[in-house]
Amino acid sequence: MRELRLRTERRSELVDITRQVREAVAGAAGSAVLVYVPHTTAGVTINEHADPAVARDLEAALERIVDDGWPWEHHEPGEENAPTHVRASLMGPSVVVPLREDGSLALGTWQGIFFCEFDGPRSRSVYVTVLA
Repeated sequence: MRELRLRTERRSELVDITRQVREAVAGAAGSAVLVYVPHTTAGVTINEHADPAVARDLEAALERIVDDGWPWEHHEPGEENAPTHVRASLMGPSVVVPLREDGSLALGTWQGIFFCEFDGPRSRSVYVTVLA
């Protein structure tokens, strides 16, 4: 297992981690790679990474779909982050990407792997594991 360390800059932010995942699995033999986020207010997804506007649109859509102003029951003193847990659950904590015979990620032409921050800015971890 490899750990990627990230520092996010905004409360909601999609960070393209495709290059870091590629580097983490370079030369590895296996059938797939698991990318896992061990945080309850962050997630991971695969989407288009050729146009940065796609990530910004996803950030805005999730903030609109899961509004901060709802009467949330989960309250932590000093941290009003109930909607961030819901946004993270919508994205999910992991993705699995097949590996080609040469060990490269079998992503589509426009696909990239995104770390999804919903409660930033923070220091975060992403675990990358090659599956047999």
